[in-house]
Amino acid sequence: MKVLIVSDSHGLTNELTEIKNKHAVEAGMLIHCGDSELAADHPCLEGFSTVRGNCDFDMDFSEELLEDANGYKVFITHGHRYSVKSTLMNLSYRAKELGAKIVCFGHSHSLGAEVIDGILFINPGSIRLPRGRKEKTYVVLDIEKNNIKLRVYDLKLGEISHLAQEFLLP
Repeated sequence: MKVLIVSDSHGLTNELTEIKNKHAVEAGMLIHCGDSELAADHPCLEGFSTVRGNCDFDMDFSEELLEDANGYKVFITHGHRYSVKSTLMNLSYRAKELGAKIVCFGHSHSLGAEVIDGILFINPGSIRLPRGRKEKTYVVLDIEKNNIKLRVYDLKLGEISHLAQEFLLP
């Protein structure tokens, strides 16, 4: 199963639609980790599991979502309520409470992926205002049994192959 993960699009609509159209055929799940700055019923968010970020004011967004991706529980949140700019500890505690094996979050606008205590934490960066890099990034996961391949894309340049990673989860 392939999972498209974006975050922090901050009002972009054409770009979000372009990303969705590019990956919609292959992706079985679409995730937006918040700060879309759009209405929950905006057409470019159709099909996305979307959470509310600190810059989202539509109360129809959930603060958190728990989804299933090929047998893995996926915890989706923006991250601002978990202090993700300084630590992943709070997010880790919540993921463990939920039994999640994959955590998708944003807020810091910083691309990153790491496994802590058997849980994969993914921040796809930002397609509008990236921090720590020039590339405007999003992520596609390919989940097959316990092998997870992570591919990073730039909004304009396409796949950034040297940033690809593989993870084995129990």
